Amino acid sequence: MSIEILVNVAPRETRAAILENGVVQEVHIERTSRRGLVSNLYKGRVSRVLPGMQAAFVEIGLERTAFLHAADIAHNASDDTLMSAAPPSLPPVEDIRRLVNSGDDILVQVIKDPIGSKGARLTTFIALPSRYLVYMPRGAAIGVSARIEDEAERTRLKGVLSELAGGAGGGYIVRTAAQGASADSLREDMGYLARLWDHVRTRAQAAAPGSVVHEDLPLSLRVLRDELARGVTRVLVDSPREFARMREFAAAFMPEAASAVELYPGPRPLFDLNGVEEEIAKALDRKVPLKSGGHLVIDQTEAMTTIDVNTGAYVGHRNLEETIFRTNLEAAVSIARQLRLRNLGGIIIIDFIDMRDEPHRRAVLGALERALAGDRAQTHIVSLSPLGLVEMTRKRTRESLEHLLCEPCPSCEGRGFIRTPETVCHEIFREIVRQSRQFASRELLILAHQDVVDRLLDEESATLGELEAQVGRPIRLQVEALYGVDQYDVVLV
Repeated sequence: MSIEILVNVAPRETRAAILENGVVQEVHIERTSRRGLVSNLYKGRVSRVLPGMQAAFVEIGLERTAFLHAADIAHNASDDTLMSAAPPSLPPVEDIRRLVNSGDDILVQVIKDPIGSKGARLTTFIALPSRYLVYMPRGAAIGVSARIEDEAERTRLKGVLSELAGGAGGGYIVRTAAQGASADSLREDMGYLARLWDHVRTRAQAAAPGSVVHEDLPLSLRVLRDELARGVTRVLVDSPREFARMREFAAAFMPEAASAVELYPGPRPLFDLNGVEEEIAKALDRKVPLKSGGHLVIDQTEAMTTIDVNTGAYVGHRNLEETIFRTNLEAAVSIARQLRLRNLGGIIIIDFIDMRDEPHRRAVLGALERALAGDRAQTHIVSLSPLGLVEMTRKRTRESLEHLLCEPCPSCEGRGFIRTPETVCHEIFREIVRQSRQFASRELLILAHQDVVDRLLDEESATLGELEAQVGRPIRLQVEALYGVDQYDVVLV
């Protein structure tokens, strides 16, 4: 499989797209005004402890206080604020009041960006990533990424790391990129992480509460660190300055892959040339067409994301069951891609078209699982529910593409619908009666949208005449160009 990474750099925005066989699979966007916070380290101050929720709110210098659950607090975190490398932590204590208190200063790491009205999610179990490893100062075990499937290689890596770590404190997770890495390369990574942890502890000692202690790499370098090991054949970047920076980073940490980073010199925008801009625009639509003629309808809400599969114009060639089966198989692959492209997380409910044959149902679930295998975000699929729905979860650590690029419509306030002109006309009639009975006036002036005024003068003209006679006052209409369809005012003149 051919994998390419495209990096587009603008004055205050960097975007990275991951293409597999020429098809856009993921889009990452980082803006100067709202950089992602995941993996950043802060010196926080506990503002409130909520025993009933087994959680605490922590001030880390953001607009909203961050959330820290008891399960994410290392034992005696309040007594060991800077958390130097230590033996394995003791089993978690149930009562959060024995772990932290209001006013405590603690070193925390962001594990989930603020989303909507929710603050960032924190942990005190620090994890520092490098090219091949993730170092956990409060851990003890050595783990290997599940994506390294070769059992012999897993055993080799675990043995090498156990020997290199010796009796030093902390734990390690071997990343997918470490597959085939030499002992010397792993030793270099361990040395880098040890120096980084010493730097973090030193900065944390001097930092004021609510300040950043350590920031994760910018997007352009982060995609190199996290993605370059997945068989990426080429990394194209359209900024000479960022190209030099990425080449320098690659030469220092992944010299064997540095040659894959190339500067794109073409006059046509990089994302336009590869169809990325078009894919981003499509990813903001509710409806996703399938090649067969069917389509998906994706609705993202506060509680969950729902995906409905429809046959649409696809009529098949054999029988109804076969048509439904083929549509569902195609939909399963498309859904996995849309989840990555739109970065949808949390609870996801998929309404496949009902299938009677049990082998077909198992085949569709299997296709969905295989399509999700390449997703770096953790997913969990539950079998079909009694209602024929597939329930699944996908780990959410950052804002979805829709939440990042869009905001609720000012007309419908995010509901997705507005009242019809007919409904607004009846509301106006009720308001006229209400106003005329409470207040005296010479006439009534109705300010409304053009569509509402047109309906009042046409279909509702007889009703308006009857109402005028009932209240005993003339009713005048005036179009307000800035009003939405469901906005109006009844003014006493």
